[in-house]
Amino acid sequence: MKNIDSRTHVRGESVYLDDIPLIQGTLFGAAFGSPVAHGVIRNLDLSVAEAMPGVVKLFTYTDVTGENQIGGIIPDEPLLAEQHVHYCGMPIVFVVAESDAVAREAVKKITVAIDPLPIITDPREAQAKGELIVRPRTHKLGDTAAAWAQCTHIFEGRTETNGQEHLYIETQGAYAIPQENNGIKLYSSTQGPTAVQRAVSRSSGLAMHQIDVDVTRLGGGFGGKEDQANMWAALCTLAAHVLRKPVKYSLHRMEDMAMTGKRHPYSSDFKIGLNDDLTIIAYEATFYQNAGAAADLSPAVLERTLFHCTNTYFIPNVTATAYSCRTHLPPNTAFRGFGGPQGMFVIEAAIARAAEALGVEASVIQAKNLNKTGDEFAYGQKAVSEARACWHKAIELYSLESIRSRIDSFNSVNLLTKKAFALMPICFGISFTNTRMNQARALVHVYTDGSVGVSTGAVEMGQGVNTKMLQVASQTLSVRPERVKLQTTSTYRIANTSPSAASATADLNGKAVQLACTDIAQRLKVVAAGELQTTPEAISLKDEWVYVNGERTDWDWNRLVMEAFTKRVSLSEHAHYATPEIHYDASQEKGHPFAYHVYGTAIIEVTVDCLRGTYEMESVKVVHDFGVSMNPLIDQGQIEGGIVQGLGWMTMEEVVYDKAGRLRSNALSTYKVPDIYSVPKEIAIEPLNTEQDNLAIFRSKAVGEPPLMYGIGAYFALRNAIRAFNPKADMPFDAPMTPEKLLMALYQTSTTLGSMPSVHEQTEVVNRLATHP
Repeated sequence: MKNIDSRTHVRGESVYLDDIPLIQGTLFGAAFGSPVAHGVIRNLDLSVAEAMPGVVKLFTYTDVTGENQIGGIIPDEPLLAEQHVHYCGMPIVFVVAESDAVAREAVKKITVAIDPLPIITDPREAQAKGELIVRPRTHKLGDTAAAWAQCTHIFEGRTETNGQEHLYIETQGAYAIPQENNGIKLYSSTQGPTAVQRAVSRSSGLAMHQIDVDVTRLGGGFGGKEDQANMWAALCTLAAHVLRKPVKYSLHRMEDMAMTGKRHPYSSDFKIGLNDDLTIIAYEATFYQNAGAAADLSPAVLERTLFHCTNTYFIPNVTATAYSCRTHLPPNTAFRGFGGPQGMFVIEAAIARAAEALGVEASVIQAKNLNKTGDEFAYGQKAVSEARACWHKAIELYSLESIRSRIDSFNSVNLLTKKAFALMPICFGISFTNTRMNQARALVHVYTDGSVGVSTGAVEMGQGVNTKMLQVASQTLSVRPERVKLQTTSTYRIANTSPSAASATADLNGKAVQLACTDIAQRLKVVAAGELQTTPEAISLKDEWVYVNGERTDWDWNRLVMEAFTKRVSLSEHAHYATPEIHYDASQEKGHPFAYHVYGTAIIEVTVDCLRGTYEMESVKVVHDFGVSMNPLIDQGQIEGGIVQGLGWMTMEEVVYDKAGRLRSNALSTYKVPDIYSVPKEIAIEPLNTEQDNLAIFRSKAVGEPPLMYGIGAYFALRNAIRAFNPKADMPFDAPMTPEKLLMALYQTSTTLGSMPSVHEQTEVVNRLATHP
């Protein structure tokens, strides 16, 4: 089935925040953000801005009608700065004017004097100074201290992974419209309608039932609108509530980039020990998470880093410790993978370091240590594993030996161009790691003409979740898809929603839809049984017809629905689903936090121009554990998009802040994302078809986040290509591998990656070129 949004997308009819018709009298907002990263506000001058024609009101923290706080997990994030500012772009004033242009011009007229305070941008410095968001967390399995004596080979190292800009096509924004009795209708570009409702309630002083958050769809989210949408919704609601006028604010691209958080950068240490047959005996990792100036979702992101710190490998002795470090950057937040990719990069770097030192391919160590069913993760859950099946199918299907032979042959006759490959196995847990968030509700109405309306807590943001919800309703009721319509996501219809995140949206909301439709169908079967003088067990619904013991009757769907209505049988159902089996005790760091794991293996091939330092992604060939895909077309699109986004994070997307905490990669001229010319020439995706049961909707495993981790393999493929050119290359594990870093590494032997080659080294390169044209 095609994505139900395809037609309206290509015709330009899909409704996003900026497509909502404006009510007469709508006002427009713009935020004045701090020009410095850390300091004390000494003087704030609003006089010039206030005197501008068309300016209605300038809001500061003194105008907040509720609590000046929007922090979710930890209440450490003011809506508007009070005495202190903690990052560049932190909102100090919210300007409301009669037009967008006037509001933005007024922002430029505000002046502020700030006494500077020391600025921290490095998470290790923050940790050393005790600047932590939450207490450190540690996952343990076995006894690493005792296990080192069993290791023949021990290697240590350090890694760096940079942030990543979400770069959703639709920027952050909100439109708040006052209703009667102090109500607010709030259109928000958010992945978490209830999170917005909760933050707005707190900051405005309104009860949650007075705030209706309504979302039709987002122009992308990737985690960046899970909690970060709260700020802009709260500002618009505050102004609308005070002024009793509709207020809208849509951020410009550069505002969005400068004022919102990114994927968390991590600085990490590792220590890995192997025995003679390359079994990993012990592994230690320490993660320094750059949380930014406030908690946002950092504690939860940190937790998932620990959950995924061993990726898809069984290691009997593990100690992993993570620090969430407070710095003076915008609060970093959820991003596809939610801390998992950062943890997985470190174990892959540790394996690469061991492989390089021992003179073997990393794939040898990877294959030796893949987990199997029954193996225990450091957090206590036992694996139900498809790791080895994905690995072996990928090797056989894509002929790894042929790839290796072809690359070796190419490299033997080409001096200045080198090819390489790497394998990237993945294991990613599906569920919110906060157990209470693993619940969902759905409201289903069957109307008397036989059409069906479905409301869920799922937010459509390009991932095709509405299409999957329609499929669930259509299949469960056995009606044509054309009969089913997905309503907007509204906190008035579906309350207390979990955000559309954690790759769990289709599972949670799909199961709720299935329950609601099943209950309605059962009531209809009782009606049919009464009319056809049989038992409900003998009744089945198939293709909009009623069947008795497998034989079609003359009762169709419409007749059955109307008969049920005539008999005053409910044609509506509100269903609740809570994921069974899962639990986690954070005080013991043990439990069963995931409904299931998704596995897969990718083979990534690259070609490097060793003269220019440029490279091409030749192919990414994947065997992916879909379970039983309920929509292969949508799932393939999700996997392809995830792969490319992961490649971007690992190779070109470099977030740069200076020491003063100012974002330097603040526009698309200075922040590079993959375009059509930088995606792989070939992406091949083969499902691992399995029949075993799982807790996914229709046994169709999640595909939102896991594929991003395949992109990690590109970093190690590039590293292998560098070493094919320069076996003595001295490279830290520092991602992304930009062309600049790659070029330096090609000619680096003993100095750090950040240094230019010496004159002698440059001369040596020229001589090599002269003798091997």
